Amino acid sequence: MHALRPIRPAAPLAVTPLSRGTIGRTLFALAAFMAMTLFALPLMAAGTTLRLRGDVTARGDTLSLGDLVEGVPAELAARPLFRAPALGSIGTIQARRIIESVAALGLTGIETGGRVQVTVQRAARRVGPPEIEAALKRALETGYGLDAKALSVRLDGDAPVLLAPLDLDGQAVAVDVTFDPRTRRVAGLIVLGERQASLRVGGVAVETREVAVLTRSLNRGEAVASADLTLERRPRDAVPADVQGAPSLVVGQVAQRPLSAGSVLRSGDVAPPDLVARGDSVAIVFETPGVSLSMRGVANESGRLGASVSVTNGASKKVLQAVVIGPGRVSVSPAPQPQPVLQASAAP
Repeated sequence: MHALRPIRPAAPLAVTPLSRGTIGRTLFALAAFMAMTLFALPLMAAGTTLRLRGDVTARGDTLSLGDLVEGVPAELAARPLFRAPALGSIGTIQARRIIESVAALGLTGIETGGRVQVTVQRAARRVGPPEIEAALKRALETGYGLDAKALSVRLDGDAPVLLAPLDLDGQAVAVDVTFDPRTRRVAGLIVLGERQASLRVGGVAVETREVAVLTRSLNRGEAVASADLTLERRPRDAVPADVQGAPSLVVGQVAQRPLSAGSVLRSGDVAPPDLVARGDSVAIVFETPGVSLSMRGVANESGRLGASVSVTNGASKKVLQAVVIGPGRVSVSPAPQPQPVLQASAAP
């Protein structure tokens, strides 16, 4: 935070004889001063109170009379008095200096409200890391043919920010971009407008992939719901090759072991639920062309859809090998025989 300087013309270095132009300008300035005085006298006579403002936000390079004092005439409100601080920074102005500058315009009796100084903050547009990364990814996709959706740029330094005037409201663009495929280093210039604001940045382009991440912990045998999963982009080199990337494929499956929240879901972590449980009564189906039989039995082991399980026929007490075809249903139908392939003779 620093004190702000008033806007003053430079003092002449030497005394020169008065010319007709100098005399004319002096008379013009005197006439302007008298006009402002005549305008201010009725204002003060009418009882209009001038008050010093509190904390001020500057939107430009200068601070006008209206920015610092309430109740000033409209003709004088735009009169510049002090220079604003740099973009995004904060400065202070002593109250007495404001009163002195206003008194030079013929206005007195300003109420300060007990303020000794006024704090001024310069408004600025902040282009942060998300916008900078997006600009670099667009440039890499256009200039180097990379897939922007599968990229993440790790910027150098501690969250670089580009400060710009508020009127530069366009999209940030990365220009002069260079990329090394071997080291994955990327560098460029982030600009707004016609390079009216710029910031040089660098980083590493990391290839990513979408992975399914658990939002809550699951116990062994607990089914996975759609609300239990979220998609996140992770560096491709940092995730195993068998990670799950499509939540729709695992919804309804059950956990094969305890899984903690925030863990990346792998293919062996879940499996389809068992449709047949050991000791359950099952329907044993036998089907061939023209014949369909069904009998009751008991499953000797658990199995999911398509699994081969051992079952005991309830009537004959024979142990049969069956295939799970649905909840509580197994099939002992013979496998379809392959059709013979007739080979044509090569002889004429």
